[in-house]
Amino acid sequence: MFRNVVIGISGGVDSAISALLLKQKGYNVIGAFMKNWDEFDEMGACSGEQDYRDAEYTCQKLDIELHTVNYVKEYWNSVFSAFLEDYQNGLTPNPDILCNKYIKFDLFYKYATEQLQCDAIATGHYAKTSFGNFLQHYNANGDVHLLIPRDTFKDQTFFLSGIQRHTLSRTMFPLGDALKQEIKALARECGLERLAQKKESTGICFVGNRDFKQFIKEYIQPRTGHFVDIDSGKIVGTHEGIHTWTIGQRCRLASYLRPYFVAQKDVANNVIYVASGHEHPALYSDVIHAGAPNWLCNDPLIAGADVASQQLRCRFRFQHTKPLVDCVVENSAKETGGVTITLDKPLRALTPGQYAVFYSETACLGSARIVSACRRAEDRLAEVEILKQS
Repeated sequence: MFRNVVIGISGGVDSAISALLLKQKGYNVIGAFMKNWDEFDEMGACSGEQDYRDAEYTCQKLDIELHTVNYVKEYWNSVFSAFLEDYQNGLTPNPDILCNKYIKFDLFYKYATEQLQCDAIATGHYAKTSFGNFLQHYNANGDVHLLIPRDTFKDQTFFLSGIQRHTLSRTMFPLGDALKQEIKALARECGLERLAQKKESTGICFVGNRDFKQFIKEYIQPRTGHFVDIDSGKIVGTHEGIHTWTIGQRCRLASYLRPYFVAQKDVANNVIYVASGHEHPALYSDVIHAGAPNWLCNDPLIAGADVASQQLRCRFRFQHTKPLVDCVVENSAKETGGVTITLDKPLRALTPGQYAVFYSETACLGSARIVSACRRAEDRLAEVEILKQS
């Protein structure tokens, strides 16, 4: 029987109410505050002191023990260093997925279950598992699925898509059947008004409220290069480094009637190819090449006697706020261990370094990191014909 649960207390309302709900269910709850970023950096930015004070406030109110665990070094090595390396290589990474993969659902999971000898961990994520929001027993076969929560607007399964499946069998998501507005109302009712009014953190934690281009200059030196029109091949401007631009981003170049947007990056030559107009065909892709997938279900692409079993018909997104798009996933033709994703309709600004996240109607199936994206040959030919006719 699961009795002892360690919950990550972030200082926000979601983790606080998750702890409250666990206590109401009769669990012995221990809080843990994770320090992942050193607030005393050389710029004096991204202070976590207020979050820690709010975590203390929460645990005092709920009468639960609070531990502090320091993962600053591990976060730097596993998340932030990879973040910088990706930007230097012209990619656009997702540090939230990496943080969950390497810190919260690996190091923190091991700390709670091995060092604190607890039965399970819990977090304030809006997600569910097929074992339920409140676990009763450990399921040794680990046959668990990550489900879409009731609050589909707050759904955070996208950011959990890179974690190891076995951790889900000992993880609770108490908010899986709750709406955000209900959580805030409950916080006010139980005397946690201060947290209900607290502004939610958004964006990358270590960037904070700073301008991203100014932040990245602290770590990556500017390197001037050219903006090149993808249609004409003409130089239309200069940039201060590929690392400061992402696919689909608007380039505010003077003296052009139509705005330009980033379409491709040539890292070797430090060139950014730009397309004129928000809906330029070069900004759209429907074939994605991705790395080896992390499945949160039994691998649906294992080859068998039935050839159809080597394809997965599912839904796709690469940004957690975007609508889902139907697609087919199959193993790449080359022996890379990766997958090829073919979308039913093209999407704008598919970005290498981001994650392709796969869904069924009710569950997050897993994810794979995007390597490249392009258009099907027949689509490109059709576009050429349309352009000729116009």
